[in-house]
Formats: sequence, C-alpha cells, structure tokens
Amino acid sequence: MARWCYRHRLVVLLLWVGALLGLGFAGSAAGTNYADTFTLPNTDSTRAYALMEKAFPEKSGDTDTVVWKVDDGSVRDDSVRSRIEPALEEIGRMKGVGDVSSPYAAQGATQISENGRIAYAQVTFTEQANGVPKELVQDVVDTSQDAERAGLQVELGGQAITRIQEPPTGIAEMVGIMAAAVVLFLAFGSLFAMLLPLVVAIAALGTGLMATSLLSHVTDVPEVAPLLGSLIGLGVGIDYALFIVTRHRRGILRGMKPEESAVTALNTSGRAVLFAGGTVCIALAGMLVMNMRFLDGVVVATSLTVVLSVLAATTLLPALLGMLGMRVLSRKQRRRLAATGPEPAEASGLAARWSMYVQKRPRSIAAGALVVMVILALPVLSIRLGATDQGNHKDSTTTRQAYDLLAEGFGPGFNGPLQVVVDGGDTDALVSTIRSTEGVAQVAAAPPSQGVTVIQVVPTTSPQSEKTDQLIDRLRDDVIPESGTEAHVGGVTAVFKDFAAVTGDRLPYFVAAIITLGFLLLMVAFRSLVVPLTAALMNLIAAAASFGVLVAIFQWGWGTGLLGLGKEGPITAFLPVIMLSLLFGLSMDYQVFLVSRMHEEWVHTKDNARAVRVGLAETSRVINCAALIMICVFSAFVLSGDMEGAMAGIGLAAAVALDAFILRTALVPAAMHLLGNSNWWLPAGLEKRLPHLAVEPREEEVPEPHGRVPDADGGSTVIHGFVRTPDGAPVEGAALTLLSKGGRQLDRVTSLADGSYIVSVPSEGSYLLAVTAAEHPSRARHVMVGAEPLVYDVELAEDEVDAVN
Repeated sequence: MARWCYRHRLVVLLLWVGALLGLGFAGSAAGTNYADTFTLPNTDSTRAYALMEKAFPEKSGDTDTVVWKVDDGSVRDDSVRSRIEPALEEIGRMKGVGDVSSPYAAQGATQISENGRIAYAQVTFTEQANGVPKELVQDVVDTSQDAERAGLQVELGGQAITRIQEPPTGIAEMVGIMAAAVVLFLAFGSLFAMLLPLVVAIAALGTGLMATSLLSHVTDVPEVAPLLGSLIGLGVGIDYALFIVTRHRRGILRGMKPEESAVTALNTSGRAVLFAGGTVCIALAGMLVMNMRFLDGVVVATSLTVVLSVLAATTLLPALLGMLGMRVLSRKQRRRLAATGPEPAEASGLAARWSMYVQKRPRSIAAGALVVMVILALPVLSIRLGATDQGNHKDSTTTRQAYDLLAEGFGPGFNGPLQVVVDGGDTDALVSTIRSTEGVAQVAAAPPSQGVTVIQVVPTTSPQSEKTDQLIDRLRDDVIPESGTEAHVGGVTAVFKDFAAVTGDRLPYFVAAIITLGFLLLMVAFRSLVVPLTAALMNLIAAAASFGVLVAIFQWGWGTGLLGLGKEGPITAFLPVIMLSLLFGLSMDYQVFLVSRMHEEWVHTKDNARAVRVGLAETSRVINCAALIMICVFSAFVLSGDMEGAMAGIGLAAAVALDAFILRTALVPAAMHLLGNSNWWLPAGLEKRLPHLAVEPREEEVPEPHGRVPDADGGSTVIHGFVRTPDGAPVEGAALTLLSKGGRQLDRVTSLADGSYIVSVPSEGSYLLAVTAAEHPSRARHVMVGAEPLVYDVELAEDEVDAVN
C-alpha cells in the first residue's frame, strides 16, 4: 500500500482534500448537537431526574442570571430600579428571549438578599445554551452592563454567558501547532520535513472534528469531546508522522533511494504506528467498561481522531514523501550526502553518552528516578473527584463575579441547590425535617404535579465543599428513610457526586483491564514476561505522578495564578478515566518504540547490556523530540478557556514529560540493565502457544542481488574482498558500512593498506554495503549473502556518477 500511495500521490492527495472539504461542508450545513448527559443508571440522582422529567417537562431554553449589587443603600431604591428595570424590559423584548423574571415583580421578593444590597433576575432563552446565538448573548450582556454606574455593579452568569467568554475556537490548537513547528524545524533543519507531520496531523484532525460534529446528531456527544479529540489527535498525529519521517530520512541518508526508503519506513515504523494506534483505540474503548453514557461520546470522538491519524500517516504521508523526494532532507544534508556518501549508523553525541552513563550506574539512576516519581505522586493521596463550575472561572470573568455575588447575597450553597423529589407521601413533614437538618440554609417546596413534589434545598456550603457531599449523604441515609417518604436527592451537585462515586468504584477494574491488556500485547510482541511487567509498573508510576501534579495545581492551587487558571477545586470526575486511557496509549507508543529497538539488538547479539545501550542511544532522541511536541500541544490547551480542557492538557503534558524524560530514558533502561538477561525470559511452553505478532517485520530480501553473489542457502559469516581503483591500485582508509535493509548498521570497517577488508554478517539475507573514500564517489550496493563467506571486490572510479545520489 505504501508503494501504491507513493506512486499515485496525486490521487491520494485529491482523495484527502475531497474528504476534508466534503466533511467540512456537511458539518457546516448540519451544525452541531452536542449534549452533556451526566445521568448514571441505578443512582439516586438519576431516579430524581426521571421523576422531575415526568412531572415537570423541562423548559426548552437555557436560563441565565443577571446579578447586581449596590455599595450603599438598597437595590429597591428608585435610583437603582430606574436603571435596572428598563434594561430587563429591553432584554425581554429581544428575539430569542422567552422570559425574564424580575425581583421587582410581585413574586420576586425572594430574589433580593436579606440586606437588600444584592438582587438577581433570571433570563430564559428560547433555545438551549449551545443553540443561543452569540450575538444575542452579547446583546444581553451589553444591555445589562450598560446599567452600571458608580456604586452599582452588574454581572451575568449561566451557560450561555460562559460561551461568549471562551477564546476564539482554534486558539489552543494553533498555538500547539506553532510550538510543534518550532520543535520539528529544530529537529529536522528542513522546512519541508517540518511541514510533513503538521499537514498530516491537520488533515486527520480536520476530518475527525467534522465527522464528530456529524455524529453528534445520531448519538450523544458531550461538548468536551471535540476538545479532547483535538488534544489527542494533534499529539498522536504529529508524533506518528514524526516516527515515519525520521525513519525515511535516515534511510535516504544511509544510501537508499527515496521510494525504497519510504516503503521501508512505512513497512517498519508504519507497522509500529498501526500497533500504537490500535493500542490507543483499545485503551480508549476501555472507557466503555465504566458503563457511563457521558463517556461513550468521548470514546467516539477521541478514537475517531486516532484512527484518522493512523490512516493519514500510512496513506497521505507516503504520497507527500513522493512529492518531496530528496527535498525531505535539508540542503546541507543533500550536499553532504553527495560529497561524502551515506552516513554511518553509529549513535553519537549526548544520547550515546547518556546511554553509556546509564549502563555504568543503573542503581543510582533507577533510585534517583524512582524518588522523583514518588515525590510527585504524593499529592494523589488527597485527590478529590467532583465537578468544576463557574466558581472556578478566572476572577476577571463576569460569570465568576456573578457566582461570587450570588454566594455573598444568598449563601454559598445558592449556586448549587439540591432537589429532593418526592413521589407522594407527607411532604410537609419532610420539609420540616429537612429544614432542621444540619447544613441546610433554605428549604422551599414547589406545588406538586402528577403526585410529584420538588423540594428545593439550599446548603450552607458551596457545591464543591465536602460538607455539601456530607449533607447529601445525610439526607439519603438518615433524613429521608426516617421520614418514611419515598424521595430521591437530585440536582447538578448530586449528579456530580454520584458521578464521582461511580467513577471511584469502577476505576480499579478499569485500570486492571487496560494494564492487563497492555501486558498481553507486549508479551506477544516481545516474547517476554519481564518486559511487559516492567511496562505495567511504569504505567502505574507515570499515572500516579501525573495525577499528583494535577492535584497540586488544580486542587491545591499551586501555580494557578502563574498559569492564568481560575480558582482551585476538585478534579473533574470523568478526567481520571480519560487521562488513564490516553496515558496508557501514549506510554505504549514510547515503550514499543524503545523496546523494539532493544529487542532487535537482543535477537542479533543475545547481549542484554548492548541491546539496552544501543536501543536507548538510537531511540532516546526521537522519543524526547516526540514528547516535546506532545508537551507543547497539550500545554497549549490551557488557552482553550475550558477548565476540563486545561486539566486534561496539563495532566497529559506532565504525564508525557515524566514518561519520556524520566521513565523511558532513565528508569526503564536502568531497570533493564539490572534485570539482565531475565528481561527476555519466556517459558518454553508459553512460547509455543503464543501467536507471533511482530511490531516490525523481518528485513525483506531485495529482488536485485548483485550479479557476482553466489546463490546459496544457509548461514554466512563475512563479506570480504578488496577496494581498488579501475587501474588496480588499492584504496586505503575506505569506510565500508554494512546496513540491514531497514537502515540499521550491522558492522563498519576501514580498508587496509592493500585495500582488503572483512565485514561481519549476522545471517543469510539481503544487505546494503556502503563504501566511502576520499576523492572518490561513494557507492551503495545491495548484496545477497548465502551460506558461504561472500567475496565482493569494490571498484571506485573517480569519474563515476555517485551511486548513492
């Protein structure tokens, strides 16, 4: 498929452009229909909601609040009423506003605080928050705030008001893309190479978001799902393309033709991308085990973007590689390749030095890395799941100001009232009992409908307070059962409490499921019990540390001002499930990329120390580059204006940073050095029963072996011969490098004074022999090695066209 896409690049490009434009047009025409459904089966809040829906069909529109406060006097003063009432009347006449309940109306006395300095009006739109035009919402805000004067403060709160405070759509994505572009340019040194992963990721993300918006019309997709889809789609889309482009560029630099290099890159790193994308999707699908309707839409959006990212990396990317050809390298690299020939495959620089350092001091490095992770994980012991609300918005927002004013005037519990829904029974006695219950500020019963009565209960504490949770438990466990009345506690605060409780109960099973799945996949891929066990432990350590960072920032409030975030509060209840799914998938990506190189070396040498050292030296740079890109992308979602998006972005950025820079480049290799050959142990009986699943295929034979190579079967030990000029003069100091077809260096020698050389060959098969010498064009030839040592003389002609280029 890679070769077909490479050769039919224009067709592939047109198909992707057509899909992107077609989905974009369909998505724009259909619009979106996102729905946040937090109800859970078999919970008390769900039963309360079902009774309310039966007796009091929900209103068609979203209800928002206008709050005002006077510094002196009372909101009842004529000077205040003369400014507020005309504004409320004007809002009531606006097209799209269904009703405005004023505290100055006959039934509005309860909408004025006891001290008379704060009042509120409720504005009910004819549509739900997502359907209210932003222009209408802005008109409501402007009209309300035009009534302000010195000593009179007017603020607005509600879901529709929140929408106009959000930054323009795409800001977070654009910042993340620009940051990733800088990292890619520094890594590749080529503008075209930098653009490749970005184009692939944007194509996958665009089609994914448009498809998600269309799916929102046929299934419940929460409003946060596209944001999470963007977050994971950008991250994996860029990283998957980065792995393939890096392999392709390395192949060209080692003497392969662009087409063969692209096909090899897709047949090796492309397979790893398929494996990694599959594990991410399986991990995301694991959220379905939680049996939470809200998460189903998240699974759809995130899985769809991951699938499209893999599809773009394996189809669109080879087409783009075909269009660029040699321009995937920088001009400097192309000139150096033409002048000096293929590059050696030996890892050098900081990565190689660090790998040697880890091999020499595995105990101290493992201990240091483990101490860092444990310290970062300590805050997770105090994690509290719940929900964010407008009280967590920034101080400067009107929604946060309105929230604080309502709490000041009517009590902190006013922003999250509870609804005790009674199905028949003695309501008056229950109201009286609830009123005398500790933690209750106000109680009011609405007129019954169809035998169902709703009792509005305002707690003395805020919706996010632990004391409010305790009040809900007190009502459910003691007050209602003792009254002998059938009643259920509902409301947004109760729903989120139940959501957090169900999440906490089911989370261990979810973690066990994804860890077990990862263990089995890695065991089959690497034929080992210890490698997957190490990976499972590392995933748990990374998850604990990343959640520790999340608790410290968002729950304890450390650095929220520096990051420009709102007020601290509990961790959103659904976030651990989503983050664990994504973290599991991303950790598997890095583990597969790192250990597959180690496993390849182990298979050839059976030397664990060398396998770990070479694997770390050759993969740490690209892993760190990929991680840096993900960190930039994820961190940019702090700018999304959505608290859940900011939490997910910061949490995943921390997880990726810890995973790549501490676990995969320090703790994992150090542990593997300490474990020695036991890393690769697998019982013989299990070995026979396990299916064979190779992340990367065996090197394939080249159909055009050199004509002088004898056709033989069996093993081989060396290639030997002489390097000479056309007149027979020996060439001393010529560098001969033996490469596998995938571009891995197997041996490198220098010709002696008589021009002779001997290159070690691990086994029969097809190889690439690259020869470079001063004042001679470089040469790269495919050779087929049979059962016997191969005699292969190399002739370097001064006027020969460079075979590599």
